[in-house]
Amino acid sequence: QAFEPVLIEGQAIQLHPLVCAAFNADFDGDQMAIHVPLSVYAQSEARLQMLASHNLLSPAHGAPNVKADRDIILGLFVLTQVHTGRFGIGNVYDTVDDAMAAFAKGDVSLNAAITVAGKETSIGRLRYRFGNVDEALLSAERGEVDMQDVVTVRIDGKLVETSPGRCFFARLVKETLSEDGAEVPASMIRYDTAYENSALRDLVIESFKLLGVEKTAKLLDGLKNAGFALSTTSGITIGIDDVAIPPAKKELLATAEEKLLKIQEYFEMGFVTEQERFQQVVRLWNDTTEQVKQAVFDHFEQTMPFNPLFVMAQSGARGNPQQIRQLAGMRGLMAKPSGDTIELPIRSNFREGLDVLEYFISTHGARKGGADTALRTADSGYLTRKLVDVAHELVVREDDCGSAEFLEIDLYTAEGRLRQRSQLEMSLYGRRVALETEIGDLTFEADAVLMREDVAAIVKRLQAGEVDPDMRTVAVRSALTCQTRAGVCRACYGLDLSTMRPVSLGEAVGVIAAESIGEPGTQLTMRTFHTGGVATGGDITQGLPRVIELVEARKPKIKAVVADLDGVVGIIEEDDRVRVTVTSEDGEFSKAYRIDRMVRLLVKDGDHVEAGQQITRGAINPHDLLETRGPAAVQSYLVDEIQRVYRGQGVSVHDKHIEVIVRQMLKYVEVLEPGDGTYLEGQTVERFDVEETNARLLDEGKTPISWKPLLLGITKASLTTKSWLSAASFQHTTHVLTEAAVAGKIDDMVGLKENVILGRLIPAGTGLDVIRHTRVADERSLAKQREAAAQTALRPAAAQQPGAQPEA
Repeated sequence: QAFEPVLIEGQAIQLHPLVCAAFNADFDGDQMAIHVPLSVYAQSEARLQMLASHNLLSPAHGAPNVKADRDIILGLFVLTQVHTGRFGIGNVYDTVDDAMAAFAKGDVSLNAAITVAGKETSIGRLRYRFGNVDEALLSAERGEVDMQDVVTVRIDGKLVETSPGRCFFARLVKETLSEDGAEVPASMIRYDTAYENSALRDLVIESFKLLGVEKTAKLLDGLKNAGFALSTTSGITIGIDDVAIPPAKKELLATAEEKLLKIQEYFEMGFVTEQERFQQVVRLWNDTTEQVKQAVFDHFEQTMPFNPLFVMAQSGARGNPQQIRQLAGMRGLMAKPSGDTIELPIRSNFREGLDVLEYFISTHGARKGGADTALRTADSGYLTRKLVDVAHELVVREDDCGSAEFLEIDLYTAEGRLRQRSQLEMSLYGRRVALETEIGDLTFEADAVLMREDVAAIVKRLQAGEVDPDMRTVAVRSALTCQTRAGVCRACYGLDLSTMRPVSLGEAVGVIAAESIGEPGTQLTMRTFHTGGVATGGDITQGLPRVIELVEARKPKIKAVVADLDGVVGIIEEDDRVRVTVTSEDGEFSKAYRIDRMVRLLVKDGDHVEAGQQITRGAINPHDLLETRGPAAVQSYLVDEIQRVYRGQGVSVHDKHIEVIVRQMLKYVEVLEPGDGTYLEGQTVERFDVEETNARLLDEGKTPISWKPLLLGITKASLTTKSWLSAASFQHTTHVLTEAAVAGKIDDMVGLKENVILGRLIPAGTGLDVIRHTRVADERSLAKQREAAAQTALRPAAAQQPGAQPEA
């Protein structure tokens, strides 16, 4: 990003706090490279495209990249939170005088929710009524009311229940956005909101959408200054007494002990197996830990709502419920070095301190965490490099490829539940609708672009049951079905998520996709979780290793058995195994699978299955799916599975980025019979080349090539590319160069890497030929063109050369 320099005292260059999240920078000794743009072109590019204020939204998911964080959130949340009453909650009074008398005696607190003359209110609302926002803020300044007290203020002719703090925040937003006298949208001035992390994020998105880049940058700066000032003056700090242990913890542990004895009793009487006993114990302690966590938060909420720990977690400034549970509740179950769960939980928390055994049980997890972090950083960086290598050639090359194919986005999960709004947003937002679609009373024309509000409206209709039950998918344009060679078209790609506008020609969408998927890789876990018992088939690779397994199209460690044909299931028990047969409806075809007894079946005797459907627990081998159900099924499986990993870790990535990578994995085909073409049997060729050759052969009345689709992992796909320069700069350099020399290969210089190697402008962004050869017309050149055109039009037709075109 580019920044305007600000002169300061001292030798250290200072960095704007709001961009730290985007740079992943913290102040523990991080180093950054600084580049000074020298040429006029470099300076104009820095000013027009690279300024921090032009990069407010993340291209990975469209949410703000520049975000209020840590202290800023804390300050603004404390300002806009309201006190709840400590005592007298729920008291009922006949008149206002009775209520005021009770307050004077100390029977009820200022902000307690009480009922007066049949109406819910509080003493603060009755006692403090202000004619306008200025009066409320003045009263708070004098110390008559707290910033967090609930008061009544007349705003725009209406009595509004709010707090001086919320009035202060609303004024801050209003003044920052209306410096130039412009009207501020009413939806952005709220007097009823405690601004925690997600509310602040929504405010920034709304500002970007309604007011544009410059105003949003100003708003963010205003919020930053206020947040820092308020978190300083609020004096929030943590002491040992703030870590309050809930009284309910003892009872919860005692109840769990009783249940534990019962499970042990059943085991000794032979009612349950060792494995069942283990799973019941693990479930019991997991449930108890969850109850203790809830008790911790209930205790905070009831007795100390402004507890610093609670406020930090609640606002999203720092910490999460799990960490607070370990500080004030109990640590819970830990894992052995093998990954199995230790059934003895850590009942203590860090406030009480761990005993010796508990301490040693928890050392393994701590060390594994440290080792994981180091490994994860290296693996994630390498994954990003491989992704960039496979996708760097994908650039937006044309407006519309005219593809009639489309992708169907499921609105429901495989279990029939409606997908969450956040999930649907990452699938539908910013896409072009392929076919006219009606969802309840909403109609989307073909080629309409779906915005966030549209997705929200779709979810609302689906939740209300206003939609035809058969309406289960939405057809959209996608990079997976785009017919543009060595790139994608604007119509299939949709919106650029970082600008909320249609993607520009020359946008390097391949590199953006690779970065969007690779960058959050460090946040993914490295763990392989075990449900206990090694042969249960419950160990499914998760986290970063699972993403790598998918994009490399590897055979999963624990592979699911998949049906090869449509038919009816038959299950026959054998000595050590189970034999599952799938027989087609007409009884003509049958396939048998012998499955280990320990592996869990997902089908019952007599069930009807479709080709490609899972029969046993485990992960599907994508190559099996390609054979049984074809490329479309593999595409959606890979996108869904990669998303499942990211979502599980709370990371947002738009489907379109994953689709761009999957497109490259399915780019090649294998020649089965060369027909009258020049390819050899078994040769790996780009699908577009084969389709082009086949179209030509059919026109000439010759035999076309027969082929089958291939699924290549990203490493293999990178090395199979036509560009030998790109492949050689990736891996196996000598092998690639030798092969290229022997075959006399020619590099067409289509991608970014090969152009960088030769020191040429990259064919993306302002370096794309279409854009480089476009001149901005000035008045003089336009006048000349018009004059030439007029003269050509006046010349007699016979005088014009045959075939000559009048100048545009």
